[in-house]
Amino acid sequence: MAANGNGVSTTPKSPLARIQTQKNGGICHDDSGKPVKAQTIDELHSLQKKRSAPTTPLDGVQGAFATISEDERQRQQLQSISASLASLTRGTGPKVVRGDPAGKVQSVSHVAHHHHIEAPTISVSDSSLKFTHVLYNLSPAELYEQAIKYEKGSFITSTGALATLSGAKTGRSPRDKRVVIDDTTQDELWWGKGSPNIEMDEHTFMVNRERAVDYLNSLDKVFVNDQFLNWDPQNRIKVRIVSARAYHSLFMHNMCIRPTPEELENFGTPDFTIYNAGQFPCNRYTHYMTSSTSIDLNLARREMVILGTQYAGEMKKGLFSVMHYLMPMRQILSLHSGCNMGKDGDVALFFGLSGTGKTTLSTDHNRYLIGDDEHCWSDNGVSNIEGGCYAKCIDLSREKEPDIWNAIKFGTVLENVVFDEHTREVDYGDKSVTENTRAAYPIEYIPNAKIPCVGPHPKNVILLACDAFGVLPPVSKLSLAQTMYHFISGYTALVAGTEDGIKEPTATFSACFGAAFIMLHPTKYAAMLAEKMQKHGATGWLVNTGWSGGSYGSGNRIKLPYTRKIIDAIHSGSLLNATYHKTEVFGLDIPTEIEGVPSEILHPENTWADKKAYKETLLKLAGLFKKNFETFTNYKIGKDNKLTEEILAAGPNF
Repeated sequence: MAANGNGVSTTPKSPLARIQTQKNGGICHDDSGKPVKAQTIDELHSLQKKRSAPTTPLDGVQGAFATISEDERQRQQLQSISASLASLTRGTGPKVVRGDPAGKVQSVSHVAHHHHIEAPTISVSDSSLKFTHVLYNLSPAELYEQAIKYEKGSFITSTGALATLSGAKTGRSPRDKRVVIDDTTQDELWWGKGSPNIEMDEHTFMVNRERAVDYLNSLDKVFVNDQFLNWDPQNRIKVRIVSARAYHSLFMHNMCIRPTPEELENFGTPDFTIYNAGQFPCNRYTHYMTSSTSIDLNLARREMVILGTQYAGEMKKGLFSVMHYLMPMRQILSLHSGCNMGKDGDVALFFGLSGTGKTTLSTDHNRYLIGDDEHCWSDNGVSNIEGGCYAKCIDLSREKEPDIWNAIKFGTVLENVVFDEHTREVDYGDKSVTENTRAAYPIEYIPNAKIPCVGPHPKNVILLACDAFGVLPPVSKLSLAQTMYHFISGYTALVAGTEDGIKEPTATFSACFGAAFIMLHPTKYAAMLAEKMQKHGATGWLVNTGWSGGSYGSGNRIKLPYTRKIIDAIHSGSLLNATYHKTEVFGLDIPTEIEGVPSEILHPENTWADKKAYKETLLKLAGLFKKNFETFTNYKIGKDNKLTEEILAAGPNF
């Protein structure tokens, strides 16, 4: 149909018969749809993403934000973040706006639409002319996009995990960790020989804080995580992590407890804040600085500053140190341990240094995993501090660690691993970057994880030692005093290799099985442990996963199936009914019989062909225990000037 110049329709002549169609009649598969509501490609892309609707009904809801609009809620949230990023020289926080700057038109009017915080400044500078964009509690998918777009060394592996690099530092820097000493911490914290706490003053902390905050404010965007620590709802801690990298944000998303949308809307002011400036170094000419790396804790301000290292583990363990301070103040014991629970509700704690089998033995498909590393023991029972796991990956295999292997999927962070350039399959045996390769994933990635990660009071406290000297029994039942003594000692003995081929056992002692992270004197944690064990009827055990029949080189390592039988007997309670006899020197009670374990290996002396060598090695190890414990014998507890005679008597006697 056409129209002539007068607007009159004409029908062109055609040899074909005219096809009659009816309006709205019988058209199949009409997928033309309506035109898109977009004028540009950017607008079209914006239609891909549906805006998240408020998850909490505003009507009849009690809470700080229950009666305010969505716009006002966002304004208050941004105001809180702005306050966290306040520079002390200006006295106010930056102008902050939510969202990725790459996806927004940079103009004041556009930012105003997003309810930024207008902050007056003392003096005008370039930093006053810009907005700091806040990427707030992004999802793993969003963080993947940020990492792959903007962070060199970020890749998706064949299983869907995000492989990243932590830069020059591939482990913690304990010599660069500082704690502010003030009138309160001077008396409360453990200082001096053996302590992990290295002092700094308030002024130096503020210099480093200003340096980190100014660096973060200078960036186009920062990542902000608001999350929780401690699954016990009565004693959880609100933490805010401000970081420069998507990798760090995803790591903390996995390692801390993830708030529900409702909890996030009512998050309010955090109890503790981390400023992670990552690669930006501290000023080495600043007082107390010994390198370009500095990890600083200020317990009075409830803040932590990280400069000159991108290793994500500094955040995890820094918060653990904070919990080692905050929780005992509430009469809650913080513990560096694994924890699992039987189907009947019996809970066991596992303590052990690297190489003792803590992860292997606490991972039991017949029991629920409460957590693998950090816990609290309160009047309510036990609770995991974290929301995720941070597993070692070196030499990881599907056969040996199937749960960890299967947890390395979308959402997991893989640190410093090596993978095939084409297939992106990870070679877990490759140490080209570092031996300390790690995977961080949410705890719900473990099939038998107990969610929420809480349990009743423990029945068993298991102290693990890999004794390469070969003189400790495979299992011993401990008295309360012995539990305190061995808990304070935190012993294991591993094999240190040297270039000339000489390999001898090396004793390692780490107070409370985590000396690098404790804030108070070890005896305070040990006294709390003994008090809770006594109150709730828990039993202490010392389990040797190391050598039998001789030291390393002459004896053999105790078979894992035997150790598992021992652990099973502890869980079932059958080991409580065994017949015991006491060993010499260490005075340990060892059972005469355990089902499934050869009786001759239960007493280590029986397995040594050279009895004289056994006695000499036993006395050597006892001497190492005594020497290590000298650090603690003169510590003042209450009105006394030394540890109770009961604890000292629980150590080796020769």
